[in-house]
Amino acid sequence: MTPAPPLVEFRDVTRSFPGPPEVQALKAATLTVEAGDYISIVGPSGSGKSTMLNLLGLLDRPSVGEYRLAGSLTGDLTEDERAAVRARFIGFVFQSFHLLPRRSVLDNVLMPMLYSGVPRQEREARARAALTRVGLGHRIDFFPNSLSGGERQRVAVARAVVSSPQLLLADEPTGNLDQRTSGEVMELFEELNAEGLTLIVITHDDAVARRAGRSIRIADGRLTEL
Repeated sequence: MTPAPPLVEFRDVTRSFPGPPEVQALKAATLTVEAGDYISIVGPSGSGKSTMLNLLGLLDRPSVGEYRLAGSLTGDLTEDERAAVRARFIGFVFQSFHLLPRRSVLDNVLMPMLYSGVPRQEREARARAALTRVGLGHRIDFFPNSLSGGERQRVAVARAVVSSPQLLLADEPTGNLDQRTSGEVMELFEELNAEGLTLIVITHDDAVARRAGRSIRIADGRLTEL
C-alpha cells in the first residue's frame, strides 16, 4: 500500500510583504506534519508566527513555494474553494475566543456547521456532544459573558472540533488565561490529540511549547526544529 501523504507540507515557503522595504515574514520554510502529530511553533512577537498561522489556515497564500494539505496543492484553489477546505478540514482556536456575545453557548458551537456540510438534523446533537466533551454540557444555555475565561476557551475548542476537522490550529490559546486554567485547556488539547486530532499550537510561551511532541522555533521568519 502507498503510505498516506503528510497532512501538512510546506516546501520552501516564503511570504513577502511589499515595502519599501520589502519584508520577508517567512523565509524558505520547510515543514512536514503527519496526521496525529502534536506540534508547537514558538517564537517572540514579530517572529513570523501569525504569518505561519495564516498560511497554515489558508487565510493567506505563499509568495514562493508550495503548501500541500493532505497531499493536495493549495496554491491554485479559488477563494471559495479555500473557504470550503477551511470549513471542512481545519478548526481554529484563538487567544481572544471570538465568541458571539449575544448568542448562547449552544448557538456559538452550532455556527460553524452551517458552512461545513454537517446535515441539519445532526447539528444540535453534535454541538451538545462537543460541549459535553469539553466539560460544559451544563452551560449550554448560558451566554459567553457569564462564563469564566477558561470556560469561554472551552466553548471555542468545542466550536473548533464540532465539524470533525483533521487539523486544529490554536493561536496563543492560553494567552488570556491564568496558569491553572492554561494547564486545564492544554490538557484538553492533549486529550483531543490522543484521540487522533492533529494539533498545531502557536505560542510565545516556552512552557506551553514544551508540552508538544515536537517543538519548532521561529525567529526572523526562519524555522528551526528543537
